Amino acid sequence: MLARSSADAAPIQAENRDMARITFVESDGTEHQIEADDGYTVMEVARDNDVPGIEAECGGAGACATCHIYVDLAWTAVAGEAGPTERELLEMVEDRRAESRLSCQINIRSELDGLIVRLPEVQGF
Repeated sequence: MLARSSADAAPIQAENRDMARITFVESDGTEHQIEADDGYTVMEVARDNDVPGIEAECGGAGACATCHIYVDLAWTAVAGEAGPTERELLEMVEDRRAESRLSCQINIRSELDGLIVRLPEVQGF
């Protein structure tokens, strides 16, 4: 996976239409901008680029809710709604919001170029 990350660099522009730039915002406001290939999940991109706050204990099986994120309100329609199993898991997480998603359930695609997600202060149940 091609990925670049920087907590304090200028925004990275995706040069290839099969990539998307994702900005992860930690609960303390620290930003990580990562350019990632289509076909991966938001969780895989975070995990593979050592973004703090994404534990991903189940490895992306959608069974643990330790990859909980808040999708920026401007991106909720593009990211899509949670499916039934994901909604059940999200009902058990701390600080659930309307824009809560499990990052393992969002597939990277070019339409998500510029996506901003925020990380909760605490992961899991």
